[in-house]
Amino acid sequence: MKILFVAAECAPFAKVGGLGDVVWALAKALRELGVDVARFIPKYRGVEDEIELAEVGELSITMGGGPCHCRILKGTHPKGGSIYFLDYPPYFDRAGIYGERGEAYPDSLERFALLARAALELPGAVGFAPDIFHIHDWHTSLVPVYLRFGGFPQSAKTLLTIHNLAHQGIYPPERAAALGLPEEGISAITYRGKLNLLYGGIRFADLVTTVSPSYAREIQENGEGLEGILRERAAKGELFGILNGVDYEVWDPATDPLIWARYSADDPAGKAANKARLQEEVGLDPEPDVPLVGMVSRLVEQKGFDLVMESFERMMSLGIQFVLLGTGKPAYEEFFRRAAARHPGRAAALITFSEEWAHRIEAACDIFLMPSKFEPCGLNQMYSLRYGAVPVVRATGGLKDTVREYDPRSDTGNGFVFEEYDAEAMLAALKRAVDLYRRDPEAWVRLMVRGMREDRSWASSAREYLPLYRRLTGAG
Repeated sequence: MKILFVAAECAPFAKVGGLGDVVWALAKALRELGVDVARFIPKYRGVEDEIELAEVGELSITMGGGPCHCRILKGTHPKGGSIYFLDYPPYFDRAGIYGERGEAYPDSLERFALLARAALELPGAVGFAPDIFHIHDWHTSLVPVYLRFGGFPQSAKTLLTIHNLAHQGIYPPERAAALGLPEEGISAITYRGKLNLLYGGIRFADLVTTVSPSYAREIQENGEGLEGILRERAAKGELFGILNGVDYEVWDPATDPLIWARYSADDPAGKAANKARLQEEVGLDPEPDVPLVGMVSRLVEQKGFDLVMESFERMMSLGIQFVLLGTGKPAYEEFFRRAAARHPGRAAALITFSEEWAHRIEAACDIFLMPSKFEPCGLNQMYSLRYGAVPVVRATGGLKDTVREYDPRSDTGNGFVFEEYDAEAMLAALKRAVDLYRRDPEAWVRLMVRGMREDRSWASSAREYLPLYRRLTGAG
């Protein structure tokens, strides 16, 4: 069985959020289960710094705007297997992946349409003929559309994974000529008067998955306008929720080369050393007994930052320290810069993207805050569990599937959960965490270690994809 992952991101070569982690780690876990998996992503600027590349083919693809002459480059990772890159500098040799300064590139439709077309041309260019194209999010949702309407052989199957339904690839109909589709294909992906690439992917992919069971249920009721087509696929038994996992070769405090002191559930003492070092590095007061609350996130509305901003002064009045890492909406960035300036020694804002600092904050924090408005899966709460940063989350999507409220009577649970999307509810959950941290240090350590011992590895998640692949290929 041969699977080709087609995506806009793949860590460590191109990563903006969890999508890049998933494309890398899920494919690696499937390879460990004996599946022949390769990946195909754009060759963005700087990729050659991460992996040695060799040209293995050329493509000349005629899109609506004329021919695009592309190279196919290949890299081989000792653990990750084959990775193919679409090299077309006019579209991908840029400073960003999706855009710059908070604005998407205006030719995003053309860029990712080319990626989808190139994926279908790839087998003839490099000799890797997949049984299944496993596509990810709207950026590659045209793959099954081109298969249906573009004159390609119909033997290959498609599986679409939705990582975030909020991003659908919606464009005005006058842009349709760029796609190189016949009129019936354009009509098939037109939804509510506009081109909607994700709608097309959901409609024409053979199977559809999301990245957590709860999110698969939630989007049938609140699906950003796509509830109808999602309920239709679910009713046919063609929509599934499979929880993402964690790559413990990358995210494990016992082996992590990016943190200052390594530690484990059996010997968690090193966490205190990471906390002390982070306090020193970001200018927080050196107070080991003050609970340190962390956030690592894109600064976007989805992640609940309006709740944090509304209640920030009351959060700080709980006697915590706060550290944030992320970039995004300029108004959010400015708020946290100003908040850190108002609370010197108690709050720090790192307005940047840094894999190194993401690991260090997880290793240093006592509490990790994720008050998301919606969360298809979320990975940081699972990283936090492994690193002993007790999560405080809203019960939505994958957060609901992975974090259980601490019960002091039975000494069970692994974090603190609130239901309503409300600043008061968030503050109450955070206060429960802070109170336990101060009142009962022994119970806190048990809670922390219990989370560290949980197994959220990709192996179990990958096994859930195997029956779907077999269903598509008729392999049992």
